[in-house]
Amino acid sequence: MDSFSAEAMGLTIRERRQAQSPPMTQQELASLAEYGKGGAVSISRVERGLVTPGERRLAAIALALQLTPEKLKQEATDRTRSLADQEKPRPARLREQVAETKLRHDKVNETVAARSRTTQDLAESFNTYHDEARDHFFLKFVQLAETITGAPEPKMPSEAELEGEGEAPTAIRIQAMSVGIANAVRGAATGVAAGAAAGGAAAYGAFTAAALLGTASTGTAISALSGVAATNATLALLGGGTLAAGGAGMAGGALLLTGMVAAPAAALAAAGFYVVRQRRSRMEEERLRREVEAAEAALRQSQKGFDVMTDVLERAREIMEYVSVHGTHALDKWRTSLPAEPRRWDSLGSEGQRRYGEFLEVAGCLLAVSSINVSALLTAKRDAVEDMAKAIDETLLYADRTIRSFV
Repeated sequence: MDSFSAEAMGLTIRERRQAQSPPMTQQELASLAEYGKGGAVSISRVERGLVTPGERRLAAIALALQLTPEKLKQEATDRTRSLADQEKPRPARLREQVAETKLRHDKVNETVAARSRTTQDLAESFNTYHDEARDHFFLKFVQLAETITGAPEPKMPSEAELEGEGEAPTAIRIQAMSVGIANAVRGAATGVAAGAAAGGAAAYGAFTAAALLGTASTGTAISALSGVAATNATLALLGGGTLAAGGAGMAGGALLLTGMVAAPAAALAAAGFYVVRQRRSRMEEERLRREVEAAEAALRQSQKGFDVMTDVLERAREIMEYVSVHGTHALDKWRTSLPAEPRRWDSLGSEGQRRYGEFLEVAGCLLAVSSINVSALLTAKRDAVEDMAKAIDETLLYADRTIRSFV
């Protein structure tokens, strides 16, 4: 468990960056730490203590600052203790208590507003690249796949294979999602399922719902093959995710976090008028102080979930961007190599059949990333967040590696 605060880590990174010779800019640090577009903004959020980078990002930042991750964490831990030692005891006079509580009240509201802006910015960026990957890769692949008849029926992994944790089960669960897509394509080609030929978000939602909620050859509903959620009760990486409901995917769930992040501020709303009053009784001051403390505790409790959420959205956005650019190019190249319609499976040749299978797996990876549900991260207990983060990390790592190997 981390023993440093986000504020302390931010201060440590900023001082280490500025101590470089010559001083390093935020953009330079972001580039060295392999952040994508908007990296300087991400570093700014870190240095302001708004978010703490995930393990992989933190290791990259430490390396860029010529430190080991352990050294960076230790310095942040020492700074956390130093900041705690600097905290002054509560003043005795009521006037001074009022001033102190007002400052804490304002800081809570500033933190809530900053988190909300961050969530909105990250979700909008993810949505932009998600929509491009959806329109230019996923739907186009489905349209091409629907023109191919006689493709072999893919085999759905067994429920026993889908259970468990780690990289291998993650691969199997994403394979199951690819099988769901293939079965939906086969159904659409015969007029059974909703196809994606109409294009757009509505068709995408209908198609992915068919893929997720369809029935495997074993008779098991794909939506029931929830992998990690079935064993850990932590997070449904497959079936029943946000896309299965025809929603906006992971970014849609992330936008819900704006309201969740603002929840601590709701506790302060009733007390807000006390802040602007010229005079307050000691009883009124104590009431506001307790509400401020409750809001501060809520923000501390949700910090880890917020950190994971920002890391997930940034990494998922990079995956979507890669698919929208490189996946689209690879798909167009494959399309030009296909024989004229009507197309039968055996007319594709071994190379065409291989590429079909690879694009199907890329589509499964894209759908798996889009279906990650992050809306529970801020309200989960810390131990549960750790489990969620591990499961999400496995999915993102596998999806990123697989997509880059195929396109």
